[in-house]
Amino acid sequence: MSTTSAAPAVRPYRSYVYAYPHKTVYRPLADRPALRELWAAERKDALSLYLHIPFCEVRCGFCNLFTRIGAPDELTTRYLDALDRQATAVRDALGDEEPVRFAAAAFGGGTPTFLTAAELERLCDIAEKRMGADLRAVPLSVETSPSTATADRLAVLADRGTTRISIGVQSFVEAEARAAVRPQRRADVEAALDRIRDARIPVLNIDLIYGIDGQTEQSWRASLDAALGWRPEELYLYPLYVRPLTGLGRLDADGGAAADAAWDQQRLRLYRAGRDHLLAHGYEQVSMRMFRRADAPRTDGPDDYACQTDGMIGLGCGARSYTTKLHYSFDYAVEMREVRAIIDGYAATEDFSRAQVGRYVDGEEARRRHLLQSVLQAEGLRLADYRERFGTSPADDFPLELAGFEARGWLDTSAGAAGLLRLSPEGLAHSDALGPELFSPGVRAAMAAYELK
Repeated sequence: MSTTSAAPAVRPYRSYVYAYPHKTVYRPLADRPALRELWAAERKDALSLYLHIPFCEVRCGFCNLFTRIGAPDELTTRYLDALDRQATAVRDALGDEEPVRFAAAAFGGGTPTFLTAAELERLCDIAEKRMGADLRAVPLSVETSPSTATADRLAVLADRGTTRISIGVQSFVEAEARAAVRPQRRADVEAALDRIRDARIPVLNIDLIYGIDGQTEQSWRASLDAALGWRPEELYLYPLYVRPLTGLGRLDADGGAAADAAWDQQRLRLYRAGRDHLLAHGYEQVSMRMFRRADAPRTDGPDDYACQTDGMIGLGCGARSYTTKLHYSFDYAVEMREVRAIIDGYAATEDFSRAQVGRYVDGEEARRRHLLQSVLQAEGLRLADYRERFGTSPADDFPLELAGFEARGWLDTSAGAAGLLRLSPEGLAHSDALGPELFSPGVRAAMAAYELK
């Protein structure tokens, strides 16, 4: 990475930017706007649908997702009942004045396949019969885990039109899985992958993590090769983060490893080794994290920043919805007691006709969001698209930020001739440092003021 005195080195792993503005800037909405009013002026011809299932059999040490372990006292039934009520209210809010069409769907969590096969059927029915999404006609992505990817569940998903299934393996090395507080046997992982391939779902994604305590380039290569043995259509390579209130966060309460520059260098070294290994084996880099096999079938589904798009309908207590003016959801927590209380409250909710927690997005934030969600992709941002939408260029709107990126060698200076703003390979490698530098002062302040719970 090239640096200058005007562009001091930054830590490469500051924050995984998977949404902007980040959910920690959401606050209770005093006006609690009616969904019908929020969606009245929105385009509804290419909506995305996301259903959130906040249950897992175990909680990995690195996980700060909104999920809980287990579901006692028929909680999954009560949760699906609430999801059904919410879907009914949301579909009513969308109205029938113009056609409502869904272009993509996803089930996430948590672990959607924590549900039984019969409950997965009901989940699909909610998407289809309540929301009107034709799951067999649009890309449908579903997340799973080695212990819940059973033949009966996979058969339901395949029959209902699933085009992509993503399994969190994290490491094929059992000692590394234990170090990440994710106990699993490699034989069980391999058996789950075998069942997924037998289900003939078109796209298999395998998630792997680098930066685990004790992980070496040799053991990282072993996990990569084990994954490549299944010829997955996609691979996601995630850097390990140690976040507050997670299992690893409690083990590392003093912030030792998280503050250690040597860990940053380990992760950068493993990232580059993994990237180069996948590129050499016929994969194309889509983003810092996502790699797609060059000959893989395309399902015409969204790439890994599609959750950023406007026109997102999120159902479930951890799901977000995006209109052009408001991003909204329910309350958020990481600590298990708080998560359980929010899930219980959601399951008891009868009236889903209003937005409760969210963040209004103005014109400047829309520009930042568009820049973020585009430039963090390997293909870059199309300057003509940005100008058509906003009437300006990124250089007009963010001159200081872009100058800083260029000074660090994070921009591909040849891309402008092709009408693109694109990151260099080093820029992609530093995506988790670059992304947060585009946050607005207001978003930074709100994130800093957020009280973790």
